[in-house]
Amino acid sequence: MVLFLRVAIVVWCSIFIFYLIKDCINHKEDFKKGHLVTYGIMGAVLNFLDTLGVGSNATQMAFFKFTKLSPDDELPGNGNVVFAVPVAAEFILFLNIVEVDPVTLISMLIASIIGATLGARVVTKLPINTLRSILSVTLLFVAMLLIARLLGVGPFAIVGTATALTGSKLIIGIVVNFILGALMTVGVGLYAPCMALVALLGMDITAAFPIMMGSCAFLMPPASIQFVKTGKYNRPAAAVASVTGIIGVLIAYFFVKSMPTTILTWIVSLVLVYMSLNFAKTVLKERKNSINDETSKS
Repeated sequence: MVLFLRVAIVVWCSIFIFYLIKDCINHKEDFKKGHLVTYGIMGAVLNFLDTLGVGSNATQMAFFKFTKLSPDDELPGNGNVVFAVPVAAEFILFLNIVEVDPVTLISMLIASIIGATLGARVVTKLPINTLRSILSVTLLFVAMLLIARLLGVGPFAIVGTATALTGSKLIIGIVVNFILGALMTVGVGLYAPCMALVALLGMDITAAFPIMMGSCAFLMPPASIQFVKTGKYNRPAAAVASVTGIIGVLIAYFFVKSMPTTILTWIVSLVLVYMSLNFAKTVLKERKNSINDETSKS
């Protein structure tokens, strides 16, 4: 099973890499804008933290929002395309650390893939202000989940022992992971919600690691292909961070293993709250300007 999943993710990710390389070659002009070193450092650092459990979706949004190196409509695409290859590397390394029932694991992985593929097709067609509205809500939700995880409250306080789901619990797990896969394409990281889901269903919370890492590893390539086809992502960042991100993953896995990330997670949570409010403020400002323009025309 472990060998099969590792071969599958390599093949799966290779298809995405083909699309990425082809698109980058067709848009070589994007690589003349500079910032390649910055993107390289970003890829290594954020994937290093992702491997330790901090997550990458929130941190990448904070990075691009504050550096202004990508417009708002590229943020969901960046969260998938930039990290697809490094997350696949994470999954390959961590796959055999925790034993999970194969039926539970594979069914939830497939659900997340379908959800992300369908979700990406919708997100790439959304108007920028609609996307900002969605991000303002989802980022606040993720911040609340991260804080709950830090405090050990809600589902994170539940201690389960199961390593498999059956019957109605398996159906719930499949349906919810489908939804989480779709939400990944609008900036909701899958790690924290998946941990909450696993705990609520009575599983050992460590079982969330192969499920959440596998979900992201398998859903990111097909979702990313949708973003690549529409060009709604930062090409130089994706190309450079796909390489340096693997370096960050390897450093975390072989040399660090674990480190205190509580303070950093608190900072990420507060940044997400700030970004949520900032997106909401931008939406209200755009609506006000639109109303004023219509009034002046009439």
